[in-house]
Amino acid sequence: MSDKQLLHLVIGGELANLEHIQFRDLSKVDFVGAYPDYASALLAWRAKAQSTVDNALMRYFIIHAHKLLDPGKDA
Repeated sequence: MSDKQLLHLVIGGELANLEHIQFRDLSKVDFVGAYPDYASALLAWRAKAQSTVDNALMRYFIIHAHKLLDPGKDA
């Protein structure tokens, strides 16, 4: 594999309210998956976000895990 892997995680769940990013129930957080690049994570995020559009409290997020694994480096 010639491309550098930049780990991204996609998670989501129902928020307690629309004012803050705080999940209503952490035991029900949906771990969508781990992806080798932002483009792949964005596709997964978009699919999950669109599938839950009827629930105003449901939110999905892309976490740039590669930045957490090596915070001293900019990717």
